[in-house]
Amino acid sequence: MSLFVGLIVGMTVRCNEEETGAMKKKLAVARLWYEGNSFSPITTGLDIFQAREWAVGDAAVTLYRNTATEIGAVIAFAEAHPDWEVTYLRCAAAPPGGPVTDDAYAAIRADILDGLQQQKWDAVYLSLHGAMVTCGNPTPELELLEDVRVIIGKTPLAASFDLHANIGPAMIALLDVATGYKTYPHIDMDATAARALELLTALAEGQIRPVGAIAKVPAIYTSFNMRTTDGPMAEMAKLAAAWRAEPGILEATVFGGFAYGDSPFAGPTAMVFTDGDRMLAQRAAHALAAEMAARQARFEARPPSPSEAIAQALALPGEKPAAITDPADNPLSGGIGDTPTLFRALLDARPPVPCVFAFFWDPELVAEARLAGIGATLDVAFGGRVTSIFGAPVRIGAKVLALTDGKFRNVGPYENNLAVDVGNTALFEVEGIKVIVTTSCQTPHDPAYFTLHGIDLAKVGLLCVKAKNHFRAGFTPLTRAIIECDAPGPAGVTLDHYNFKHAPKTLYPLSLRNT
Repeated sequence: MSLFVGLIVGMTVRCNEEETGAMKKKLAVARLWYEGNSFSPITTGLDIFQAREWAVGDAAVTLYRNTATEIGAVIAFAEAHPDWEVTYLRCAAAPPGGPVTDDAYAAIRADILDGLQQQKWDAVYLSLHGAMVTCGNPTPELELLEDVRVIIGKTPLAASFDLHANIGPAMIALLDVATGYKTYPHIDMDATAARALELLTALAEGQIRPVGAIAKVPAIYTSFNMRTTDGPMAEMAKLAAAWRAEPGILEATVFGGFAYGDSPFAGPTAMVFTDGDRMLAQRAAHALAAEMAARQARFEARPPSPSEAIAQALALPGEKPAAITDPADNPLSGGIGDTPTLFRALLDARPPVPCVFAFFWDPELVAEARLAGIGATLDVAFGGRVTSIFGAPVRIGAKVLALTDGKFRNVGPYENNLAVDVGNTALFEVEGIKVIVTTSCQTPHDPAYFTLHGIDLAKVGLLCVKAKNHFRAGFTPLTRAIIECDAPGPAGVTLDHYNFKHAPKTLYPLSLRNT
């Protein structure tokens, strides 16, 4: 009799488990994150994605678990919501750079779409950037959203975007709800994804009826003065937060746009989602866009020249290092890690303090240094390898101080704990200046980058880097000042010499060319 009861109980438990499993709602997740500089002379192939973020299924969980990233937030969501079954489709991201090759985009797109076609979903979440460009398409993310919508029909669809996304109305029309980063430096990637998932699942469960609206600013702003720690974008962040506190508002984000992404959707955007109130969404979006437009002059930057920046930095009192950033060659804006102007100014200045220059992208030079070995002195050419448009190479003797495998984990707040691989690197010494040369073109925006090379920042007087605002997240507390300089490069201060083909000619400052 007890055996019979045991069998019945066992069958009941298994049936309940099967019923519970059958009741689980299914969430598909995919990622295609890339910021494209249309004016970079270098294209980005599939190998760059595969070397940075390239995962599906369990491999994605391993890659992103406990990281301050969008997919890191998805993993946390899955662990906290056992009633949702999360499937990780293709997750791909690469450091910002030139246009993605059409075949690379086609391969990633096919992976995502093939995954979506495998079954029916209760909801779909996409981690996007919003400023991707390919060699043949200025709006590939719009194409991807169109394809996804064809496959999933009316299934709830959400996406998250970078603060520098170039957003168009056609994109929002395809989404049920969307969110965007609120911070620059971007230290809220995970929070942004978490909010997208919160709204998406609430929609799937019938708790909300989101409707969205956007309003564009008739201009293109560079991101030099776009950080949210101070200045005009900090004010915009507070205004957007005030709208999010209003009854009926589900989401309100201001996007600065990416100036070097030549897109028909170029320029800043205000995006608002409400719970069923389209008029409120439109009113809030237009109010935020008007505030952004009113601050146009304050978004324009006028940094000093490299030599002026060096003089300013050396004159500042304090024990911590002073940092000079070269944003025009910042890889996170599509820089090529190759422009020599700041380095040449540093050599000319002969600073009486320990100096570090990061970095030059030169795989051949790294290979030569590895062959020669630590302690060898080489005749090298720094910069001007990819193109001499931004300055001729600096030819000089350099001693090999150290060699590394280029691997570390971020310790700063930007993409915290994410594994990074910049490829083999070499540390040189040139007239008392330490120079880092890498195999891949990635921004030195985390303190672990310098620890990898045996550099104690507390003993550095002047730190010169190819970086911009993301650098500030990890280095503001480590430096006495961070000074931007205006040097030639693919992501310069002004847009005068860029040949826009897709951005509306009515946008400032392009409109000035017609007068």
